[in-house]
Parts: sequence; C-alpha cells; structure tokens
Amino acid sequence: MDHTEVSPRRRAMVLIHAYYEAFNRGDWVGMLACLDEDVVHDLNQGAREHGREAFAAFLQRMEASYREQLRDVVVMADDSGNRAAAEYVVHGEYHHTDDGLPPARGQRYVLPGGAFFDVRDGLITRVSNYYNLQDWIVQVGG
Repeated sequence: MDHTEVSPRRRAMVLIHAYYEAFNRGDWVGMLACLDEDVVHDLNQGAREHGREAFAAFLQRMEASYREQLRDVVVMADDSGNRAAAEYVVHGEYHHTDDGLPPARGQRYVLPGGAFFDVRDGLITRVSNYYNLQDWIVQVGG
C-alpha cells in the first residue's frame, strides 16, 4: 500500500483551508478558483444563489461593507471527501452600511460562524454559511 497517497478526506480539508486562506488574504480570484462553475451558495438567513459569477457578485457586496478575518478555523470532512464543514470566529469591521441593516460607523464585531460544503472533483459545489445575525446586530448597535 502506498502511504504517500492523499485520502479524499484530506484533499477536501486542504481545499476548504485554501478557500479560507484566500478569503483572509482578500484573494477573491483564489477563492473563486476553489469553486465549481455551478456552485450553490446558501447565504445565512437568505436566498440560495447559483454559479461562480453570482458568488463573485456576493464577494463584491461583502467587500463594499465589511472587512473580515476568519480565525480559529477548524475543518472537518467525511471519509469520502464529498462533505465537509468548518467552524470559525469572524473578526470584522462594518465600514459601509449594507442594505436593510443598521448604519455602519466602523463598528467591530466578533462572531462565531460555520459552513457546510459539498465537494466534487476537487472543487466546492455547495457552500452553506451560518452565523447568528441577531448577535451581529446587537454587536453593531442595531
């Protein structure tokens, strides 16, 4: 048996770590490269979006209002490498008002979050993000 072969679980975990490392660098091109062209994106308490292009538009909306770093990222995956999850702590600044949310004044926040992923052929095919929106609103003074 060749012990140098990387397991599907490990490949999925490396992919998810690369996705979050790109996020923390503000490397949207690198982040999008981790996604399948037809990626499904479930926004926290929001709509389901389809496609890499829609995800790129989401990143632009986020960048317009928030500066965030994800810390304490823990990634888990099943043996098949087809399902993964991550837990993290968001350290952010709310610098421009986002539609339908409290006014931005440079408020800082720290918020636990998580995501679930589907992975196929070395790319992320689904990202479902979760965090406590009410906690965030309290922290930014809404």
